[in-house]
Amino acid sequence: MAVISDKDKNKVKAKVTSTAKKSVKRHPWIWALVIIAIVVLLFVLTPVENPVETKLVFDNISEELAIPAYGKDAIVVQHTGYTLSYSEENEQPEWVAYLLTAPEVFGNASERADNFREDPAIPTGSATLADYKGSGYDRGHLIPAADQKWSAQAMDDSFFLSNMSPQTHAFNAGIWSKLEGAVRTMAAQNVEICVVTGPVLTDGPYKRIGVSAVSVPNSFYKVILDYYGNEKKAIGFILPQDAKGNLSDYATSVDEVERVTGIDFFPNLNDKEEEALESTYDVTLWDLSDFSRTSTAKKYGYDLDQDVIVAVGVEEVKPEGVWQTVQYFLYTNFGSYKRDVLAWFESVFPSFTSKSK
Repeated sequence: MAVISDKDKNKVKAKVTSTAKKSVKRHPWIWALVIIAIVVLLFVLTPVENPVETKLVFDNISEELAIPAYGKDAIVVQHTGYTLSYSEENEQPEWVAYLLTAPEVFGNASERADNFREDPAIPTGSATLADYKGSGYDRGHLIPAADQKWSAQAMDDSFFLSNMSPQTHAFNAGIWSKLEGAVRTMAAQNVEICVVTGPVLTDGPYKRIGVSAVSVPNSFYKVILDYYGNEKKAIGFILPQDAKGNLSDYATSVDEVERVTGIDFFPNLNDKEEEALESTYDVTLWDLSDFSRTSTAKKYGYDLDQDVIVAVGVEEVKPEGVWQTVQYFLYTNFGSYKRDVLAWFESVFPSFTSKSK
């Protein structure tokens, strides 16, 4: 078999390049049409919904109960100890959901390490450190680092910027931190609870920070479901960024949080249970006191020396087959641009788009 030398390869390459340049000069309109045809073809073939089905892995049914309803085009990502749905428009999660157990809140396997960083699992790119720098806002955790002390990996995963929302320091270090501590106490009180939390992203327009234009929410929410044992109950909280005073002043029903956020919480409950648990709440059934590892354990009879924590596994999601791989490549690289073009077209020609639906 003949071997082509590097010198001959370079000659062939140079000849092809020269021929292509001459062709472009002789037939500019043909090449322009070819480029336009390629762009149009890419636009048509690019999906605006994620072609890869999200696969979430749970140790038990209680973890799955925490996950809100979401559509096929949602950017849903699972990290150690929690699952989130990312809002590309607002560059932060619309919800973060997790199961919080008594052994986890009493876990002490890892100290806080402020490893704030971008989340590589967000296909469209998460917010960045530069977005928050000099903005005057804290990188406010949605799942708190203190809820993730049961494992070094869980603690590390809590510092992805996909788990952050811009919060004033007074709010983040004040009543929001107070609510986070109360949630840990609730987990000790009830053995395990489902928690969903996030910013309210339905009352914009918002102030924006950074090059990524991260939205600054006006309010934040938490919903909690106790589905362990015979006494099942649920409660919600909506706190504006200027909230002060008692946590009980901001307690409400899960139905009300759904109305404000537009999110369907706990859809895996049967309809009858969901209606009963979400329509009412009784704040007196929940211990809203601050969490202390030693005194809260003593209060609810936990032996801290006996608690064993096992990390939750996460299944890596990959495209299957050549066509889905191509679709996923187009979706992650061009999907957001196609959505922007379609949104612009709809705003410019609303009558046309309404007739075509």
